[in-house]
Amino acid sequence: MEKSATMLMVAVIVIVGVSQVRSDASDHHYKAGDAVPLYANKVGPFHNPSETYRYFDLPFCSPDKVIKEKKEALGEVLNGDRLVSAPYKLDFLVDKDSEVICRKRMTKEEVAKFRHAVSKDYYFQMYYDDLPIWGFLGKVDKEGKLDPSEYKYYLYKHIHFDILYNKDRVIEINVRTDPSSMVDITEDREVDVDFMYSVKWKETDIPFEKRMDKYSQSSSLPHHLEIHWFSIINSCVTVLLLTGFLATILMRVLKNDFVKYAHDEETAEEQEETGWKYIHGDVFRFPKCKSLLAAALGSGVFYPYNRGALFTALVVIYALTSGVAGYTAASFYCQLEGSNWVRNLLLTGFLFCGPLFLTFCFLNTVAIAYHATAALPFGTIVVILLIWTLVTSPLLVLGGIAGKNSKAEFQAPCRTTKYPREIPPLPWYRGTLPQMAMAGFLPFSAIYIELYYIFASVWGHRIYTIYSILFIVFIILIIVTAFITVALTYFQLAAEDHEWWWRSFLCGGSTGLFIYGYCLYYYYARSDMSGFMQTSFFFGYMACICYGFFLMLGTVGFRAALFFVRHIYKSIKCE
Repeated sequence: MEKSATMLMVAVIVIVGVSQVRSDASDHHYKAGDAVPLYANKVGPFHNPSETYRYFDLPFCSPDKVIKEKKEALGEVLNGDRLVSAPYKLDFLVDKDSEVICRKRMTKEEVAKFRHAVSKDYYFQMYYDDLPIWGFLGKVDKEGKLDPSEYKYYLYKHIHFDILYNKDRVIEINVRTDPSSMVDITEDREVDVDFMYSVKWKETDIPFEKRMDKYSQSSSLPHHLEIHWFSIINSCVTVLLLTGFLATILMRVLKNDFVKYAHDEETAEEQEETGWKYIHGDVFRFPKCKSLLAAALGSGVFYPYNRGALFTALVVIYALTSGVAGYTAASFYCQLEGSNWVRNLLLTGFLFCGPLFLTFCFLNTVAIAYHATAALPFGTIVVILLIWTLVTSPLLVLGGIAGKNSKAEFQAPCRTTKYPREIPPLPWYRGTLPQMAMAGFLPFSAIYIELYYIFASVWGHRIYTIYSILFIVFIILIIVTAFITVALTYFQLAAEDHEWWWRSFLCGGSTGLFIYGYCLYYYYARSDMSGFMQTSFFFGYMACICYGFFLMLGTVGFRAALFFVRHIYKSIKCE
């Protein structure tokens, strides 16, 4: 369903740059001594962004009062956020120097927990006045030691908070650890620790409206911008070359074909039709599995980026565009003279949601086994099911009824013969798989440079904010997919192969397979992810994302091919 797919993907591109920080940005004004909200969120291995745990799963000092949990929005829960009150008190304009949170005698088990966390490069995340803070728990001393059994493990026990303010508002916060204040946790023995923190306030002239700019500076550096623009230029050159190919080669061939066929009409008794005109009586013969094709064209696209605000937006957008999915699938199915439109509607509803639901069940079970924050609470699962039951399904049914009653007829410029022509033997490179490989390579080559930055944002800690460039790359991807599918469809018809329906869909969607292939490269060559949970989450959810791209780009390729085929057969006289 190109309408639903395009609407959703544009929303993804617009939101991805602004959803890296919490959506409920604070607009509070404070006076000296006022309590500013500080929440501890989660801890986890730095190289495994999906493997996160609750902050107090590690034996940190607890607040004086009972640990208070903050109410989370749907998208934040889906993102794995579990905010609780932090043990530190960072009151507005109140400096503190080496204030002790607690004096604690850690047991052997607690020391072992911290040592395991330090060995895995655990980081912590907090939010202060809705500004994110990150820091590491400790460090591993490997200097001059070749045997891992000789490594020394140290836990930071003193944290420094440097806070910038402008008049009565918090502008920026940075956290750093004191390398001279560490405790050795290498051995399994009880350790006495004084956990401390310091706070230093400084005035700044940065306006409140620009306090989020620092989080986008890393992706806006000149070096990175040059790479992004190189990606754009590379993609534009691909589009120009492909457009030039279609304009000069394809149109010239078509013009010669039209002239030839016009001449053949005058000497019809002496000439025998060849090429794509030869199969005019079969080219609009409806394909096999037409219900599945109609459902695939009507399926919406869900794109689960790993950020809270984006999750919420996508759940809502997917639910609201399901009506368009139902209308598109049912309408096209009825145009193909299908009779069981109810089954087609059910297939449309489950074609993408079914695999996504099964993947979610498996991954949520893994997260529960790991006691990770990625495991969704039962209440959140109920909310999602209610949205699907009360919003998505009714809209899908209403759209299907409207599509069935539209009574639109399939516009075929040529009459289809009663019996199909036999397709002549074709060389191996004209088969479906080689054609899919050729069709997917060009669109993928237009986006692969930008893919690294997207992956580093979704499966790492880099913040992606240049969404204008991402939008341009997305448009280029759509154009290249449409052009290459049209070109391959022409060559298929010229070889007197009239079964172009599924071929055009598969060729258009094959870029999704290339993206999944890039996932393998990124995981093993460009990231340090490890462990069963992180591997499962990465390949599981990326499979869903690539499947969504397959459906969306397959729809683009099919619609472009259908428009092209109608146009060329409308231009000749078919008997």
